[in-house]
Amino acid sequence: MVRGPLSGPGPVTLFRLQERCVPMADVTTELLKAHFRQLRLPTMGREFETLARDAAATNQTFTQFLLRLTELELAARAANAVITRIRDAGFPVEKDFDTFDFTALPGLSKPKVLELGRCEWIEQKSNCCLIGSHGTGKTHVAVALGLAACRAGLRVRFFTAAELVSRLEKEQKQYTLDRFLGQLDRAQLLICDELGYVTMSRGGVELLFRVFADRYERGSILVTSNLPFSEWGQIFQGERMTAALLDRLTHHAQIFEMNGESYRFRESMKSKKGRKAE
Repeated sequence: MVRGPLSGPGPVTLFRLQERCVPMADVTTELLKAHFRQLRLPTMGREFETLARDAAATNQTFTQFLLRLTELELAARAANAVITRIRDAGFPVEKDFDTFDFTALPGLSKPKVLELGRCEWIEQKSNCCLIGSHGTGKTHVAVALGLAACRAGLRVRFFTAAELVSRLEKEQKQYTLDRFLGQLDRAQLLICDELGYVTMSRGGVELLFRVFADRYERGSILVTSNLPFSEWGQIFQGERMTAALLDRLTHHAQIFEMNGESYRFRESMKSKKGRKAE
């Protein structure tokens, strides 16, 4: 069939014309990007062109180029994994040791606390107890240790004691307690903050005891409390349960006393003095 003057090229001819207009290098680049997306290698997909130019300019071998490209992907994955672990931990805030004022608590050994940041105690399935009056930075230290664990590749869960008991009671009512306990078991470090601040029901106390007892020599617990161990009978509503819990919790444990003037009170007084000076 003879085409008229206005009929134009057919679809096959048009495709071939378009194909000739696209440089082969561009086609290869787009294919590579598509393959990286399919293989879920986003960093390699973003960086391979830049690294390829650098490799050509510095006469790198293909192996050197590929090594650098895979190193960037692994580094990005590691950074993203840390972000995910910190998000999943449920910290109320993110606070590190660089903002903690150790000089306010002379009785607290800074070297020993910082050594805990190496997380060897968690790998050994030991525990940590921070005991002291309110406002002395127990939560700050607990969060800093939790962040260190996340950065070391460990799974962490953070709850106040009241939040944990409330969640346990809720899961029990919904017949999903075993599933939630399994989630807690997978955490290498469980942080229970502010134990003793809020009165708990008998059922809640028994559930909390179960969590603590189940982790004995199986997973680490970090507990902060405003009450000395001698007063924990108020929390667990009986000497027998309290003795059994403390026996398990303190058997392999680092215990720090953090008594001193409240940080919030100290900052409030500084602020008032500043206003008076003005």
